[in-house]
Amino acid sequence: MSMPDTDSLNIFVDEAGDPTLFANRRRAIVGTPGCSRFFILGKLEVDDPQGLGDKLTALRQMLLADAYFADVPSFDPARGKTAAAFHAKDDLPEVRYQVFKLLAAEGNALRFHAVVCDKERILQDVLERNEAEPDYRYRHNELYDRLMRSLFGKFHRLADVYDVCVARRGQSDRNEAIRTAIDHAERDFTAKFGFGRGDQDAWKISVSTPKNEACLQAVDYFLWAVQRFYEAREDQISGTAKREERFLKLIWPQVGEIHDLHFGPERGSFFNAQQPLTLESRFGEQKRKKP
Repeated sequence: MSMPDTDSLNIFVDEAGDPTLFANRRRAIVGTPGCSRFFILGKLEVDDPQGLGDKLTALRQMLLADAYFADVPSFDPARGKTAAAFHAKDDLPEVRYQVFKLLAAEGNALRFHAVVCDKERILQDVLERNEAEPDYRYRHNELYDRLMRSLFGKFHRLADVYDVCVARRGQSDRNEAIRTAIDHAERDFTAKFGFGRGDQDAWKISVSTPKNEACLQAVDYFLWAVQRFYEAREDQISGTAKREERFLKLIWPQVGEIHDLHFGPERGSFFNAQQPLTLESRFGEQKRKKP
């Protein structure tokens, strides 16, 4: 749904999971330990990036000064984890609670959108293409660019200028490839809706790291919540596969839309305020009634 126009829109982009499909000798490894079943790309619109960054930095400094965390490895500056920047995967549960609480307090000043792909379906498509085109070789960046194009091709909030900060991937920032993906998304948008959102000058694209751009720490937390919902993890007590919904519920009031590309109809399913994403709606898992 479109929201009121604004002069400038600050957007922070990151990913969860990985686009890997194969190991050595083209051995498919999707969903195996160390390789995600889903790949997710998300963007967080932030009304006041400086303000949010200052709050995250102040919280981290407060926690660093707390004796409770004095001997925690992730708080060791030499390790470059929580001491340097919040990262949901590395942070302690006590830290995550504080960060989620801070993000929730921002209310409508934060708006999150994501696209999710099922890599089992991507793998099937790649194998079928290999049969038709024996020389074709899948490359990780293909999936990333495809999701980037999908994420930015949707009718979300409009602005005169889009200030997009993308989390660096590995050793290469791929500025030109990111701009190309967004250019393709803009053409998709224009073809679908009959008008454009501005020329290349309207899109200011930069690449940074969570350590240097605190708002990338925020989008990491939103993505982590979605990833914990999608990726099944083994319950250490029961030994059964388990997905966690509680983190997604924490961020849901600030979610504009999650587009699940490979669930439901041909175009996928769009989860939003009118159609919430739940374990029952996505995986058919019903809550157990207490005895």
